[in-house]
Amino acid sequence: MASYLVTGASRGLGLALVQQLAARPATEVASIVATARQPRELPSLVEASRGRIAYVPLDTTSASSVAEAVDRIQRTHGNLDVLINNAGVGSYTRGGVTEMDATDLTDVMNTNVTGTHRVTQAFLPLLRRGTRKSIVNISTTMASLDKAQTYKDMPVPAYRISKAALNMLTVQYAHALADEGFACFAVSPGWLRTDLGGSRADLSAEQGADAVLDIVREANTAQNGKFLNVRVPGWENHEGLNQYDGRELPW
Repeated sequence: MASYLVTGASRGLGLALVQQLAARPATEVASIVATARQPRELPSLVEASRGRIAYVPLDTTSASSVAEAVDRIQRTHGNLDVLINNAGVGSYTRGGVTEMDATDLTDVMNTNVTGTHRVTQAFLPLLRRGTRKSIVNISTTMASLDKAQTYKDMPVPAYRISKAALNMLTVQYAHALADEGFACFAVSPGWLRTDLGGSRADLSAEQGADAVLDIVREANTAQNGKFLNVRVPGWENHEGLNQYDGRELPW
């Protein structure tokens, strides 16, 4: 039985992750801590879960908010097995990087990179007491330097830059925690139909969540320090921009 913490859990992929974790048997998923700045749709899920889901307010950009969340979860749960760093923001910049506002880049980096570090560092003592010791950072294929040319026309430079930095943060944690038996890795969930991905995206949030959890469920130290693509049946050899083949992605 594993305990999970999901950040950015009130909508999109985060909400779908919580829903699908709650649908798994209690012998597999003992408890889910769903964190977000605002609960949105979470209260109904919490009520229906009969104690398996707990909502905890958490703003990843606020050190005091993170500290309060750690204190509360330590008192109620004691330890954690899996941390899914899903909270993130994006921004569109017409004209690309040459038109990108520096303040916008700073704001996106603060959430997608600094916020992830703040949360991971703060919850590390609880994860060290867990048995699974998994840290999962939600990234994107658009952050791959190898694939930069493929996505060169996407008008989201701040998002891509921040996720590339997140990938390096992932590797740094993987190296630092390897001797403790951690699996710290990045996952691209695919282009999802969410507020961030838009209505024209390839996959539903539910498909993305299911594919991410397939990876998380089987994760062990062999995944430590890797950048993984989800696998979605029928999308392995798709002729379009994106393929979801379950393979390791190039940094």
